[in-house]
Amino acid sequence: MEKTTANRSVLKTLDFLEYFIQNNELSLTELVELSSMPKSTVFRILQTLEMRGFVSKTTTHIPPRYQLGLKLLEFGNIVAQRLEIRKIALPYMLQLRDRVDEAVNLIIRDQDEGVYIEKVDTRQYVRVYTQVGRKSPLYAGACPRILLSYLPDEEIEELLNRVELQKIAPDTNTDKELLWKWIHDARESGYTVSYGELEPDSAAIAVPIRDFTGQVIAGLSLAGATSRFQQDRLDYLVKETKEIAKEIMSKLGYVEQKGGI
Repeated sequence: MEKTTANRSVLKTLDFLEYFIQNNELSLTELVELSSMPKSTVFRILQTLEMRGFVSKTTTHIPPRYQLGLKLLEFGNIVAQRLEIRKIALPYMLQLRDRVDEAVNLIIRDQDEGVYIEKVDTRQYVRVYTQVGRKSPLYAGACPRILLSYLPDEEIEELLNRVELQKIAPDTNTDKELLWKWIHDARESGYTVSYGELEPDSAAIAVPIRDFTGQVIAGLSLAGATSRFQQDRLDYLVKETKEIAKEIMSKLGYVEQKGGI
């Protein structure tokens, strides 16, 4: 079994955050006692955590006491949102699978990639297998690209400047100019489509999922054999996926604006 080497500085910092699980507020002296570290070291760690918003000083005590900062609330909300959207989306994903008999995926952004957080398999004999936890670059495939398409232009530009577009499958696009065209097309039509970008002989369509603020927080996609995603069936698949996406978004508190999703 491979040994894992932990970074001691990171562990010390995490220990500090865990001290607050059992204690709403702690003083510098109390943290020194809990950690058995020199006062100067404890003070430096607190200063760093305070600077990044992970702890904050109370203003009602002299000497000051410390408590967890609001930055941790952001992380908690992100995790809660991810769990909540899976719970909300799954029954609707099952409905969509039963309507069109194709695999249904739910994906969210994780930095420069999309990560699949829920899936419902098709009953078709020929199918595309996608594992929960799988990651794909945002530029490749319909579902990752729907997340990319609704980012601000400046953020997309920054991402494309730091990420090398590589071939994942024979038909993965590595042309930035074409990618920008697809992004603008997705914003106009409200969906993305891909053929053979992540797996040979596979196709997918995807639509955005917005939260109550209107922000795109996930993508909902259908995936299957290329032969079942031809133009004569594509409009039907897009229509059904958009309808289910609207139902999911309604549960998330999104109020549809004029012009649709």
